[in-house]
Amino acid sequence: MKEKIIRVCDAKIASKGGNVGLSFYAFFANKNDDPELLMEVAHWWIMEMKLDHFEKAEKIRNLVSAM
Repeated sequence: MKEKIIRVCDAKIASKGGNVGLSFYAFFANKNDDPELLMEVAHWWIMEMKLDHFEKAEKIRNLVSAM
C-alpha cells in the first residue's frame, strides 16, 4: 500500500501541481473491493494521523515515505 500511495501522490502532483489535495479515497477504485484495507487506511488517516479529509499530496507522500 505504501508504494501505491506514493505512486498516486506522484501522479497527482505531476498532473495537477504541488498544491493538489486528495483524500484517502484516492488510493482505491470506485468499487469497494477491499473493505479491510480501506478501513485500515481510513483509520491511519483519520485516527492516527489526525488528517483533514483533503490534504496536500506532497504532505501525504512525505508522511508515507518517512514510514
